[in-house]
Amino acid sequence: MLLRHHEKTQELEYHQQRAVHQLREDQINHQHTTELHNQDDYMQRLERELRKKHALELKQQPKSLKQKEMQIRKQFRETCKIQTLQYKALKTQILQSTPKEEQKTVIKKLKEEQRRKLALLGDQYEQTIAEMLQKQSIRLDESQELECHHLKERLRYELEILMAYQSKNKMQAEAQRNRERKELEDRVSVRRALLEQKMEIETQQFLGDRSERIRLLHERHDHELEQFDEESARLGFRTCPNCALPLPSLRCFFMGHHSMVGLGLPPIL
Repeated sequence: MLLRHHEKTQELEYHQQRAVHQLREDQINHQHTTELHNQDDYMQRLERELRKKHALELKQQPKSLKQKEMQIRKQFRETCKIQTLQYKALKTQILQSTPKEEQKTVIKKLKEEQRRKLALLGDQYEQTIAEMLQKQSIRLDESQELECHHLKERLRYELEILMAYQSKNKMQAEAQRNRERKELEDRVSVRRALLEQKMEIETQQFLGDRSERIRLLHERHDHELEQFDEESARLGFRTCPNCALPLPSLRCFFMGHHSMVGLGLPPIL
């Protein structure tokens, strides 16, 4: 009975523990799935925001480049004005030391030289503008690519950290379940051992009590027979040759030495 009760209790404990462990495992799996889903949404949102930012930069790039181009052209015009003033001063200085009949030729040469230098200066500024536009476009592309790379690296690192944390969490949960299973098995084993020990002690005690009761019954029986024999002898019954007890003695009948018929007594029906 005690063993059956122990087995039923053990079965209930194991069933309850399995249910609790399954509930915890399902909860952890659901939590990890939710975390990964949220991380994926977070990564996609950051990538969308970065793409929007880059698209806005590309949209605003012509305006910025136009402003820089206007600044360069303004510098070109200012340089042209300075060179024109320098040309006038140089022409005045040269004409002062040049004969009148040669002044037209000198002025023509100075104008050609001025136009050549201004054309060369204009080409230089146009080349500067073209290089600026190209470099700015390349710089923007490189900057955006670098920013995309950094974002992907950061998101990859965050995802690895999350997955490592989840893996560690699963390992800790599994270790805890194994530890709880081992503790339950130990408790059940100890309880069964104590129960078997208790049953053994109770069995030995029961057998001892039974032997003692049987011994006491035998002693009581022998004592009562002796009292009966003494009472029979006191009443003058003769001694039985088989058992050295007075006759007729009921003890002889009980021991099978005589029969009721042989003594002339009516049989017991």
